[in-house]
Amino acid sequence: MSADDGTETARSLTEWLGQLAFTDLPEGDAAARIAGSVQRWAQWQGWRVYRRAPSVFPLPPPLRGNSVIDVACARPDGPPLAVEIDRTDRQRTVDKLLAEAAAGRVAIWVRWGTGPFPPPPLPVHLVVREAARRSGRWSTVSAAPPAPRHSGAVGSGDPVHAEELPWDL
Repeated sequence: MSADDGTETARSLTEWLGQLAFTDLPEGDAAARIAGSVQRWAQWQGWRVYRRAPSVFPLPPPLRGNSVIDVACARPDGPPLAVEIDRTDRQRTVDKLLAEAAAGRVAIWVRWGTGPFPPPPLPVHLVVREAARRSGRWSTVSAAPPAPRHSGAVGSGDPVHAEELPWDL
């Protein structure tokens, strides 16, 4: 097994969050729904999950102590994960995740909202979940629209055949 630099882990989380759907949620509820989905993904992996776990990054003055990580994961088969979930592009989040990576953790930034989502500096990995805001409420955006419904006698026992057109039109 090769060491996890975070690329495959971020890809797995991207796929997982691609299945997450919500409609008409206030911002705080949308963020909580995403954090809950990240937690379920990590638990599905068999990892220990900690919400609002202590970070190695200090709080800004005049506050004392350290910041927190939205979702942290202890993994028996790799370095721990530090996952931050934000709608906005915050330099403080980047700095926190860089500090977590320097401490030996795989740092993942889950960005959600309308974008654009500029990539953070490596070794921080970006995971995106697009959502749209309407009237101050958030709904997920599908990566691809659902397939259109087709008319015809599908399922009636008679196959539907396309009419062949002549080549000399």
